[in-house]
Amino acid sequence: MSRVLLITGATRGIGRGLAEAAIAGGHTVIGCGRDQEKIAELARGAGPPHRFRVVDVADDARVADWGEELRGSGVIPDLIFNSAALIHDRMPLWEVPAAEFDRLIDVNVKGVAAIIRHFVPAMIERGRGIVVNLSSGWGRSTSAEVAPYCASKYAVEGLTAALAQELPSGLAAVTLSPGTVHTEMLATAFGARDAARSISPGEWGEKALPFLLALGPKDNGGVLTFAR
Repeated sequence: MSRVLLITGATRGIGRGLAEAAIAGGHTVIGCGRDQEKIAELARGAGPPHRFRVVDVADDARVADWGEELRGSGVIPDLIFNSAALIHDRMPLWEVPAAEFDRLIDVNVKGVAAIIRHFVPAMIERGRGIVVNLSSGWGRSTSAEVAPYCASKYAVEGLTAALAQELPSGLAAVTLSPGTVHTEMLATAFGARDAARSISPGEWGEKALPFLLALGPKDNGGVLTFAR
């Protein structure tokens, strides 16, 4: 059965890998990202009924507009995949510029909340839907020189656990650690050579898609890992 997937951070990394896998699998993708050129590229390559829009998830007003536009067209996602996130160059916490710290939290935490705020009510009204918030091994453990990123992913874990207690029956919210995937973020964290040893985002998307589509209300509150 064809599903509608809303994917943030769809222009790169895991988000793009999943978007491409879902499109190839006959599902409808509603995606966003901040890069106008990459959004246009995705839109041209996918065509209708897929929709891609430039949206910074940290901008609540833009997310609200996007949600209103889609609801007006009768589009309600079956699955939300909150993938958009930032990481900083590794450094001690006291050396991370305040503006960089703020931007990371705005995207990684507030962006997740904005998507939930403007899309989940329609899912609740319909009576079904799954929210998958991308976490990390650094949302469940810590390392030196990545404190802001760890803080953001720990926040996502807590936010999702509380959300799961608030959702009515028929819906579910889970966190998902994707394992190590060869993305720009992984290269920033571990270096290009080590990152290249991991699977590509496209391969991850192909393998993870059936797992994600099998999620249901029984998984509500799950702290999940998909590492293949």
